[in-house]
Amino acid sequence: MPHTITCVELDADEWLRLRDIRLRALLDSPHAFGGTYEKENLFDEQQWRLDFAKQTHIIASVDGIDAAMMYVENLEGDFGATCWIGGCWSDPDFRGTGLMRAMFEFLDNQGKERDWLVQGLGVWTDNNAAIAAYEKLGFVEMGGPQASTRQPGKFYQRMIRKTVSA
Repeated sequence: MPHTITCVELDADEWLRLRDIRLRALLDSPHAFGGTYEKENLFDEQQWRLDFAKQTHIIASVDGIDAAMMYVENLEGDFGATCWIGGCWSDPDFRGTGLMRAMFEFLDNQGKERDWLVQGLGVWTDNNAAIAAYEKLGFVEMGGPQASTRQPGKFYQRMIRKTVSA
């Protein structure tokens, strides 16, 4: 049965929506993130709203149910990246339905006007499923593994993707 995927950019007034999906992600896939459920569950409204000042939050919904998220931060990054992607997660009940592809198409459509033409991200070196998914979207590993400052003993791999219009 086909599903309707809708991608939207949240604003600070939708902080509850961000909080809900972020906490679901941390419960489902704690190994995939630098943050923890225990810490972020204690954030108050002000802390959630502050996050919108530095990052753009994208949510993908399937038939009206929030099912995936990511954030985009404009910056001059490694290997020519003009933005950094983070917090990528999709609900296990909706994996394989094209959520990540839909969110990256959403980013690509705004690439020129928002300077999202060269996208960078970091993924834990042992998260083979995520690395494979990013490669399918056109990301390429760049440089060697980097030591994490948020989780000592863990390493992440930088990956870069140029949008179609780059």
